[in-house]
Amino acid sequence: MPGSQPQPPHSSSSASGQTDPAALLLSGARLTDGRTVDVRLGGGRIEAVGTAGSLSAHAARVDLSGYLLLPAPAEPHAHGDTALTAETDGPLSQDAEEIQRRATEAALLQLGHGATAQRSHVRVGDVQGLDALAAVLQARRSLRGLAELTTVAMPRLLTGIAGADGLAMLRDAVKMGASVVGGCPDTDPDPTGYVEAVLELASEHGCPVDLHTDATDPARLGRLAAMAGGLRSTVTLGPCAGLGRLPAEVASRAVDQLAAAGVTVVCLPQGGCGAVERRGTAPVRLLRAAGVQVAAGSGALRDVANPVGRGDPLEAAYLLASRHGLRPEEAYDAVSSDARAVLGLPEVRVEAGFPAELLAVRGDRLAGALSLAYSRIVVHRGRVVARTSAVREYCNSAAAGLDLPRQGRG
Repeated sequence: MPGSQPQPPHSSSSASGQTDPAALLLSGARLTDGRTVDVRLGGGRIEAVGTAGSLSAHAARVDLSGYLLLPAPAEPHAHGDTALTAETDGPLSQDAEEIQRRATEAALLQLGHGATAQRSHVRVGDVQGLDALAAVLQARRSLRGLAELTTVAMPRLLTGIAGADGLAMLRDAVKMGASVVGGCPDTDPDPTGYVEAVLELASEHGCPVDLHTDATDPARLGRLAAMAGGLRSTVTLGPCAGLGRLPAEVASRAVDQLAAAGVTVVCLPQGGCGAVERRGTAPVRLLRAAGVQVAAGSGALRDVANPVGRGDPLEAAYLLASRHGLRPEEAYDAVSSDARAVLGLPEVRVEAGFPAELLAVRGDRLAGALSLAYSRIVVHRGRVVARTSAVREYCNSAAAGLDLPRQGRG
């Protein structure tokens, strides 16, 4: 996996012996192996991890007593151009300022949940042209220093006379700054030709590929897998919920083809990427058993596909554990290390030398943290960039005046 080896830690002191003003000490954090540690950050990386109380406090300090410290999750499948539109009457606004506002707000909501890196799928062509992409790219610039936002350009058509404009638009989108090419072959009259066009353009520009498909045609999935195999690990497919509607033996053969192609599948346990009546998710355990790398995303964030979507990676992991039988550690990996791999980002561990992309959640066990914990502290590039605190109070009107406990829970 790219970036899986830790880099030499940066020193928190300059040559003059002065403390790095950006250094940060996370004290008293619990790790998933049960240890309680101090973690010193500097230069955007983890400088040192030591037993509680063992590291120098010559830095800003954040008390993480009662928190579990984890590698930060990433969001591999967002839709910034349509987020937060579920209650919109009539057609979606194509006003660039409105799209930028919503894309920024959606990214900040996901950052508050812990996703310090996000991939946003943006439609290009048709009515919106390149305006929606320009707006999301502007949102990306405004988020610099808070979260990493990358964009996938998604044309509706790429073949035939009608698709010529879409192909030209896709090329322009890459020039504008879309770093991934993709789309939904299922919407084109010639799905194979659509995929060929995307793969050719991706090869030409050295871009990753991220394709939507929910097809239940195993032959189509097989062709897609074989075609994508040329670019292998830079190709992502999702949400692949159609696999779950195939007979077990047929689905198993299709999954084997995906494994042979070396592609990654992004599933959406919360649903909300296709039509509501076809909502579902890929057979995660079957894919993993075949050797397919599976990451999990949140999908729609309060738009027409999922009007109650939360955009919360921990909810996606919770659903993988509760509905799909993954162990909590496997479920969390799907929204953190596996999701980061989809985005081409280096691995994160709570160890010296690794990037300081971290999430602290109230609790002492991962299984409890996946029960939709609310209190969270998010660290991006070694800085605290978001805090959410929840306090639960119990009241009993029949026992007025009692001093009831206040619990910092969840």
